[in-house]
Amino acid sequence: MTLKWIKRDFAFYMVVFLSLFNVVFHIIIYRNLEYHRDELLYFSLGTHPAAGYATTPPLIGLLSFLLIKVLGYSQFAAKILPALFSGVIVYLSASITRELGGKSYARILTGTAIIITPFCMRTFTLFQPVFLDLFFWTLIFYYLLRYMNTGNDRYLFILGIVAGFGLLNKYLIALQLAGMVLLLPFTKYRPVFSNRFLYFGGVVAILLFLPNIIWQLNYDLPVVYHMTALRDTQLVHVSRTGFLIEQLLMPYMATLLVIPGLVYLLVSKHMKDFRLIAYTSVFVMFVLLMLRGKGYYTMGVFPVLIGAGAIFWENIMKRQVLRYGIIILMVLFTLPVIPLGVPVYKAEGMVQYFEKLENEYNLDVGRRWEDGTIHPLPQDYADMLGWEELARIAKQAYDSVENKRSCVIYCQNYGQAGAVSVIGKKYGLPEALSLNDSYRYWLPEKLDYETEALIYIGTEPNDDVLELFADIVEIGRISHPYAREFGTQAYLCREPVRSFNQFYYELLVERGIVGE
Repeated sequence: MTLKWIKRDFAFYMVVFLSLFNVVFHIIIYRNLEYHRDELLYFSLGTHPAAGYATTPPLIGLLSFLLIKVLGYSQFAAKILPALFSGVIVYLSASITRELGGKSYARILTGTAIIITPFCMRTFTLFQPVFLDLFFWTLIFYYLLRYMNTGNDRYLFILGIVAGFGLLNKYLIALQLAGMVLLLPFTKYRPVFSNRFLYFGGVVAILLFLPNIIWQLNYDLPVVYHMTALRDTQLVHVSRTGFLIEQLLMPYMATLLVIPGLVYLLVSKHMKDFRLIAYTSVFVMFVLLMLRGKGYYTMGVFPVLIGAGAIFWENIMKRQVLRYGIIILMVLFTLPVIPLGVPVYKAEGMVQYFEKLENEYNLDVGRRWEDGTIHPLPQDYADMLGWEELARIAKQAYDSVENKRSCVIYCQNYGQAGAVSVIGKKYGLPEALSLNDSYRYWLPEKLDYETEALIYIGTEPNDDVLELFADIVEIGRISHPYAREFGTQAYLCREPVRSFNQFYYELLVERGIVGE
């Protein structure tokens, strides 16, 4: 057994250990808060597997369907996949470092840096398309590097498969693919355009993505409406200065690797074969900066830049005390800010943490919501509270109805509908109706039974509901003081004045959900 083999073996096992550590960490904390609002939506997609949804491609819905079949509707079922992928991303990033020429230390440094980056902590805490998006971006860079290092045409074919699944998860990955294709002619790899395997891979990607294209066309391209609404309601408020600042905050201490990594890829003679990676990363950041994209949209380029930065430090630092000193430094400076990335405490503990930041350091980091006001918790954490209580209130209302076949539950937004449809499964609640997001596609064209009772969840009932029912009683409201849905009410509406089923049909016609 040679010393070289021992060092290589040590690095491998260290990366495996770091990967497993990340998985265990995310599993340990998953019950500190409840489902996130968006998780309730994405997990609900599994009850209606389709080739597309209102705001996302179909892959997350298919995975939800499989998770529900295997593990049911528990919070663990929603959290286990992101937790597992938190380990995969550590191992994959270290593998990218190896492909870039990194040795043992660089791989260990990469794995450590990936774990402590706030964007990875948060991404793999939530069941959303984002964690898969980061995985697919990283996997594409990995197979691109494999092709660069081996010249093996099969990696072009594999790239097509990964690209197809990536597009089925999130459309944003098209930006990475576009950057690679547009910038290839300016590198030594331009002859690849005459390689038939590139086009075989492209055909596979299109075939994989085709069902969603057809779905989009059949439903009048809801992605266009979604992107327009996103631009008008959210992206218009994104400042370019804030975008650039966020590029430094997302990796936090790993910025010590990201910036040197990008520069190293751009200028080092040792990295001249991998310039395309750097060009693509710059392209993605520039385009999103110009389009005022959200800061986290760029996270897909960070693992490869972290890997390059790890190699930079490996090459210039030869003394072990310095090498492992930087790892210890990064970890120590990250420990105090971990609650900014993931909820390592329960709600009260998280509130105390942010109060301490304000009282002792005069910081209100992350607590300013979309409405511009400061709250006890960041909006993301507030979106992970109150749903269990809402499901229990809905059950209380449902239990008050004698003829349950004649009762429907309506919710104003997808979070409320998800609480009823997902958490409510253990209470025997039926699926909620809602006009919000993908729920509008699941509305039955007609109700099977004449509705005698309506459970209305949201703010106070609107005029339509007030005119439809003679007896409207509030059953309860979310009382959790830190929940974003604090005060959301559940009403039991009975004694219909006129046919609710007829009103329901007229509403669907008015919204264009069914034809006259």
